[in-house]
Amino acid sequence: MKQGVKKVIIDFQDHQIPVYWTDERRGTIELLIQVLERKLESGRDLVKRFLSTIDSIEIEGSEAILYSSRESGTLALSLY
Repeated sequence: MKQGVKKVIIDFQDHQIPVYWTDERRGTIELLIQVLERKLESGRDLVKRFLSTIDSIEIEGSEAILYSSRESGTLALSLY
């Protein structure tokens, strides 16, 4: 793991998901959870399906990069 990278486990849809980030802004993880919940309620079907299969999340700047072993590719969500 790169130096300065933080890791936290969040609970989302009854799954524990590791989140990695270097951002020093306060409230980044809380904001991530709010965005995920909002996308789960009002996102497109592709986004909702991806959200149900998240394996891990990496926050890079103002984006959350979602990784899933069951879906091809990654999904980027804007946090700010």
